[in-house]
Amino acid sequence: MAKCDCLDSRKVAVIGCGFVGAATAFALMQSGLFSEMVLIDVDHGKAQGEALDISHGIPVASPMQVYAGDYKDVKDAAIIIITAGVNQKPGETRLDLVHNNVNIMKKVIPNILKYNKNAILLIVSNPVDILTYAALKISGLPENQVIGSGTVLDTSRLKIELGEELGVDSRSVQAFILGEHGDSEFAAFSSAMVAGIPLEEFCRMRGKADLDLHKISERVKHIAYDIIEKKQATYYGIAMSVKRICEAIVRDEKSILPISTMMHGEYGLSDVVLSMPAIVGESGVEQVLPLHLNGEEVKKLQETVTVLRSVQEKELAFLSE
Repeated sequence: MAKCDCLDSRKVAVIGCGFVGAATAFALMQSGLFSEMVLIDVDHGKAQGEALDISHGIPVASPMQVYAGDYKDVKDAAIIIITAGVNQKPGETRLDLVHNNVNIMKKVIPNILKYNKNAILLIVSNPVDILTYAALKISGLPENQVIGSGTVLDTSRLKIELGEELGVDSRSVQAFILGEHGDSEFAAFSSAMVAGIPLEEFCRMRGKADLDLHKISERVKHIAYDIIEKKQATYYGIAMSVKRICEAIVRDEKSILPISTMMHGEYGLSDVVLSMPAIVGESGVEQVLPLHLNGEEVKKLQETVTVLRSVQEKELAFLSE
């Protein structure tokens, strides 16, 4: 999969062994995608503990070397996943985390670049769109190499909600959450389909012509807060979403996923990172695919851009300190 011969396409590094990092490592161990995984954390003992715990499942899974390491161990990793950051607490938005987590990026990314400038960086820490932008600026890497997990998880949540409401398998739903992975995100219902049938038409077929789509999108937007209130963190869903992105890269699937990436003229936007459907393969982001949006959705997109740019402008100054 790797374009550089110095990389091992079967090796992945996970930086940050908190709830999300540990769950991600566990999901990747079960996936069979990789034969080697290094876990790195500022608390090396935590990384060791997670590596030991995960490795004890290998005899009933696929062969894999899992170990705790340091930054020099990323030198030949084809994908480097960054989950390090401050966790979102009850009552906080993802954007509330920005200052601390940009500071962490300023430490983590230069340490990665000392040993590896060819891997794909997969940013998972929140606020993921802002941190993907920061990672691009800090690293100076080509834009295709720096991916944010975006709204892959939010889109899964939307599919589950629609599937349950319509009484169909969520995997038969084609729909996207776009914009910010956060409070200004929105569902692009105008382009949504179920088994190739436009959503509005399918709702009528299922006797759900009065289905409240706004209510569904609001549930999707706020479900993370409910989970955090009940169990302090969300991590299984995002771990599976990260696994899905890694599958698209490792297998060069050319899959279309709503990941965080830089805009270059799509919808008239530039110099802002948004979660948009994009073709993802062995080289990372291959092409952004802007959906046709109706007037209301264009307005929501503009609102999410305003939110992100207001934070982004502050962080540009922060990055230059």
